[in-house]
Amino acid sequence: MRISKAEFARRRKALMAVMEPNSIAIVPSAPERTRSRDTEYLYRQDSDFYYLTGFSEPEAVLVLIPGREHGEFVLFCRDRDPEREIWDGYRAGPDGVCREYGADDAFPVDDIDDILPGLLEGRERVYYAMGKDAGFDRQVMEWVNTIRAKVRSGATPPGEFLDLAHFLHDNRLYKSAAELRVMQEAGDISARAHVRAMEYCQPGVMEYQLEAEILHEFAMAGARHPAYSSIVGGGKNGCILHYVENSAALKDGDLVLIDAGCELEYYAADITRTFPVNGRFSEAQKALYDIVLDAQNAAFATLKPGAHWNEPHEASVKTITQGLLDLGLLEGEINTLIDEGAYRRFYMHRIGHWLGMDVHDVGDYKVGGEWRVLEPGMVMTVEPGIYVAPDDETVAKKWRGIGIRIEDDVAITKDGYQVLTDAVPKTTAEIESVMARAAAARSA
Repeated sequence: MRISKAEFARRRKALMAVMEPNSIAIVPSAPERTRSRDTEYLYRQDSDFYYLTGFSEPEAVLVLIPGREHGEFVLFCRDRDPEREIWDGYRAGPDGVCREYGADDAFPVDDIDDILPGLLEGRERVYYAMGKDAGFDRQVMEWVNTIRAKVRSGATPPGEFLDLAHFLHDNRLYKSAAELRVMQEAGDISARAHVRAMEYCQPGVMEYQLEAEILHEFAMAGARHPAYSSIVGGGKNGCILHYVENSAALKDGDLVLIDAGCELEYYAADITRTFPVNGRFSEAQKALYDIVLDAQNAAFATLKPGAHWNEPHEASVKTITQGLLDLGLLEGEINTLIDEGAYRRFYMHRIGHWLGMDVHDVGDYKVGGEWRVLEPGMVMTVEPGIYVAPDDETVAKKWRGIGIRIEDDVAITKDGYQVLTDAVPKTTAEIESVMARAAAARSA
């Protein structure tokens, strides 16, 4: 495990430090999901739950009670069951979570209805992410109502619910040194996967075959799963922002856009590269590609502590709008085009998003109605793009059906920024060189 028990403990302490006196926090694990009939999707723990515990089993509930005499960290989990463990895998059990995960107290989750109301009773405030899981919401209210039913006997139910996510997600936004090391490793693995896809690519290969090359590289490096469904879009499929069918053959003369990143120890990487199927950019493809690359570099130049979240997006919009003007895809005066959003025909998404345990990670983008200021430890993606619809008859035919995105993962440092994914070739010359070497090796 790359995140230590001590760091998980620090995270719990940090959360409890901002909780009001005489309060309690409740965090459920992720539910298991049915894929079809009696088969389940591969289980993935809830990010908030894992962030605070490091515990990956389902059917668990974390309870934090600052100042509790008998221990602040309480965990409900599945009891040991040798018969079920033969079928479904080993369980830690209450003794195991105390021994291996540092819980002060642990109980079988089957006993939660008998125990948790007693932990809630007398607490003034409950920190809980209401609305995330309707079934668990009802369970929480049933526990509160159990206490309310005993008010005449002197029981005191909680009087206030506070949104746990507001406090916890702000902590998750700032990555520790250990988290950054994991994210760098995830970036390195994902970078090698993108290079492998470039080397394998040639006309006639199927989109899903490139996806298979990527997933193989992930798994062989210890990252068994992608952080999200990989996008491998050849030709006009690259203009579909969330294309995941990956079922078409790659054609000579087209570009292929790959958006793929691994998940390592619950941390995501997120990289996009666009390259020619045959290894050589056409003049039109190179012209648009270079605009996108210039836009990313312009966005990078704004990244430093004290800059606000929207500055890199504004820089990318200005660069892309000017580039489209220069090529004749837009006409008019640049400031007017920006004000009117004319660029959105070709660049319809924002520059990026927070990155961490979730690929679109938690954290507010505005605070008090103003764009959030960047600070050391924050990690974000920078991903400008240009997408010319294949049926856009307002532009010359040579531009139609070209979709280009370039995406990297960036950590804000005390002095500026660090690109975690810069091991992937990015200029047209670098990409063509990698693909030419691979083609020569195939024909040797």
